[in-house]
Amino acid sequence: MATELILLCLVAFAAGFIDAIVGGGGLLQTPAILLILPHYPVATLLGTTKIPSIAGTTLAAFKYAKQVKFNYQVLIACASTAFISAFLGAFLVSRIDNSVIKPIILVVLILVAAYTYFNKQFGIHQEKNHSVKKQVLMSAFFGLVIGFYDGLIGPGTGAFLILIFIAVLGFDFIGASAHAKIVNMATNLAAILYFSSTGHILFQYAIPMAIFNLFGAFFGTKLALLKGNKFVRIFFLIVVFGTILRFAYDVLLK
Repeated sequence: MATELILLCLVAFAAGFIDAIVGGGGLLQTPAILLILPHYPVATLLGTTKIPSIAGTTLAAFKYAKQVKFNYQVLIACASTAFISAFLGAFLVSRIDNSVIKPIILVVLILVAAYTYFNKQFGIHQEKNHSVKKQVLMSAFFGLVIGFYDGLIGPGTGAFLILIFIAVLGFDFIGASAHAKIVNMATNLAAILYFSSTGHILFQYAIPMAIFNLFGAFFGTKLALLKGNKFVRIFFLIVVFGTILRFAYDVLLK
């Protein structure tokens, strides 16, 4: 157990660092725990990762809040629907074959990477092209969709949220990261409520992982706020390309 715990804690630190900057820490954390603890049910392992995820996300959100002005109407709409749908996704996690969803995600990620790479101003300057009402309605809809995905599968949720806040709602990278952290807190909390109520969390692993995830999030957030939007844009591309490779492996080689 000691070796497994050490490996998981190191992974949790790296995941917290990545997640604080651009999201997508679960792309590292989830495959790692499935590999290191293969003898446990998948639902239990997914539930266990939610504890370190919410720890790091909460710290990152707190630090971002000191320097970012939140759009509370958009935030409340998105977080509320995301919470509800994440709970439903967690409930259905053992009832839907993930292999049906992954090819679709792979195609979407390739399009995201191409768009971000070729659009050099993507996420650098904030653009507001929507009315407040339209922003709220769109954020509620996308919160519903991404929240469900987070409860059902999880990895990449933070990156997807950042993409929506930038491409659809017109935020810059720093603002998008800050808002995404709050919504991700809501989806993680919903999943934790379900998984803990059904005994699907291994707290002997989850608590130490959460501590290391917090440290990773602390350093990741400091770096993001120090370096600014251009740095976060590059980091976002790296994570998205890594996500593509991960999903491509699952879809094409398994």
